[in-house]
Amino acid sequence: MLDMGRLLIIDDDRGITTALSEALSSSYEIDIASNGKTGIYKTDQQNYQAIVLDLNLPDISGLVVCQQIRERGVTTPLLILSGESKVLTKINLLDAGANDYLTKPFSLGEFKARIRSLTRSTPSESLTKSSVIIDDLELNTVTREVTRGGMPLELRRKEFAMLECLMLNAGNVVTRRALSRYAWHGEEDIWTNTIDVHIKHLRDKVDKPFNSKLIKTIHGIGYKLDALAVRETEPCLT
Repeated sequence: MLDMGRLLIIDDDRGITTALSEALSSSYEIDIASNGKTGIYKTDQQNYQAIVLDLNLPDISGLVVCQQIRERGVTTPLLILSGESKVLTKINLLDAGANDYLTKPFSLGEFKARIRSLTRSTPSESLTKSSVIIDDLELNTVTREVTRGGMPLELRRKEFAMLECLMLNAGNVVTRRALSRYAWHGEEDIWTNTIDVHIKHLRDKVDKPFNSKLIKTIHGIGYKLDALAVRETEPCLT
């Protein structure tokens, strides 16, 4: 029997955690934390394939939980759940290290699709498999070789790092700040224009010679690498 992956849900709403646990129980083992401090503690003790985090917790905010998890060096994909739909809130959470954001009410089908997308190509997988593959694009983290449709692509160091970040988060929005942190290792004073220029060079090599375009601009936020989303129709959760 194959070992199931493990997910952490940080939410104090028992109705929500029960519904989400039942929706994912056939594919994952589920841990539950009913407050932020317990959730942070669990991420210190256990490696997860994904973390589901509610924005409104009884002790500390989901934003602070997200920041503290990332400050501890945890790179696990993180999905935020919230009834707050303001763009600025989403931007702040993505800048804090979240990988995706789902606004309530949402369907279980969309939730499961988001989880599949987050766990499709995670950093933990790339440690056991040196190659990350999205469609016909392949990146080898050991040899640092990149090919698309079998054609080798010559990338500079920063271009490689930015593409790696986008591929590890395929299907999810990656903010400019997150790209700069990943490619420039937290250096300060990286101009937004610098990120955009590197993305242009990356597109010239990864997208321009090919029919399908993988790198998409999310205006006002950042970029994402396209991944096939699975649509299902199921009841909504409020």
